[in-house]
Amino acid sequence: LEGSIEMSTQIESLLKKYPEVETVFSKTGRPEIANDVMGVHQTDVWVLLKPVDQWPAPKTRDELIEQMSEELNANVPGVAFGFTQPIEMRVDELVAGVKADVAVLLYGDDLETLGGKGKEIEAVLRNIPGAVDVKADYQANLSTLTIATKPESLAQYGIDARTVLDVVSALGGHQVGQIFEGRARYPIMVRLPIQWREHLSLLEQVPVAEAGGEPVPLKELADIRMEETPPSIEHEGNRRRTFISANVRGRDVASFVTDAQRAVAEKIALPPGYEIRWGGDFENLQSASLRLAIITPIVLVIIMLLLHTSLGSLRLAILIFLAVPMAASGGVIALYLREMPFSISAGVGFIALFGVAVLNGLVWVSAAENLRAAGVPISEVSLRTALVRLRPILMTALVASLGFLPMALSTSDGAEMQRPLATVVIGGLITSTLLTSLVIPTIYPWFARGLHAIHLTHHDEPEPTLD
Repeated sequence: LEGSIEMSTQIESLLKKYPEVETVFSKTGRPEIANDVMGVHQTDVWVLLKPVDQWPAPKTRDELIEQMSEELNANVPGVAFGFTQPIEMRVDELVAGVKADVAVLLYGDDLETLGGKGKEIEAVLRNIPGAVDVKADYQANLSTLTIATKPESLAQYGIDARTVLDVVSALGGHQVGQIFEGRARYPIMVRLPIQWREHLSLLEQVPVAEAGGEPVPLKELADIRMEETPPSIEHEGNRRRTFISANVRGRDVASFVTDAQRAVAEKIALPPGYEIRWGGDFENLQSASLRLAIITPIVLVIIMLLLHTSLGSLRLAILIFLAVPMAASGGVIALYLREMPFSISAGVGFIALFGVAVLNGLVWVSAAENLRAAGVPISEVSLRTALVRLRPILMTALVASLGFLPMALSTSDGAEMQRPLATVVIGGLITSTLLTSLVIPTIYPWFARGLHAIHLTHHDEPEPTLD
């Protein structure tokens, strides 16, 4: 604990020098009653930043993190750093027990094998483009005092193992009674003196019991040795496990994991009985992608059925449905221009975009069908509708685009979730509006020729005329 306090103070001093930083504080460990138990070898360093407009030089959050990472790794050796955000960290930890975007969970039986293979996987992940804050769970072993009883000696002296264990428990403190002071209760603890606990030669001489009137020292009944052991042993599904964590910066998590899985499979040979599972934030992505893969086709089929039901014509429904791929292409182009990877937020934006794009197409086709029902020649229908419906279509697109513009340019908390969604909607509306305003009027006669005109609306507005 003393080492953690000293090191966290050094980290705070280094980070506080940055002009973009408002304040820094650290939290080391967690009480055992907390939901996220941490040892004293783990410290959360909270870095609160000033508003972006108060930063002395323009830079992105990732650039600032990169500078901090280089400074800490250069000045605080022997510590593994991982940069994240509080809520994101808690979500990642709840999913896989690892505070990172991607976690390679390695399961097996032997701790030394787990630690060795974990280091090999760590080295492989460091070479994957986009990998930052890569670290294996076991960074260093701890010196551990191991006391193993000798069954043959116990039988020879007629002493049971429980007696030996009672003496051994006095190393940390053995409760022998309680003191009552009113309602308060205080345990009476028996503990070996500190010099006996710190010197192996003295510990070996601790008397355990008597045999034939002579005291039997601990070394006669147990093997006492110092070993290097892991600081903790994690279990999941009744199996031992270790993990290698990594954050992803500058690319999407899905493609990173694909590259990492291929590299690990090629370079890491696992003994029989050992297996790898990929977790962390990647698990959330897999789960959400599966839902999107189910929901998106259902949404598109429902849109197509509603269009066919409203128009009574499969050809006109297909004409309006052309706005969907056109809008999708605009969303993809917008993400590419802003150098944003595809994410679940962007996927939700595509679904919202499809609805607005189809609405504009329906507005245009319904007006054209009403003109045809009024007896206007099909050669004039497209021109009249294109002029009259231009303003409603532009109003619909502009309202949605301008409404999403603040989200697309946002840099506040949660902006990383808002920007992809808004970018997709704005980019898709641009292309779908061009389709509805220019392309659909051109190809409408091909789809409408030979069809019976359909009345889709009933209102008292005067029929549009041309000068």
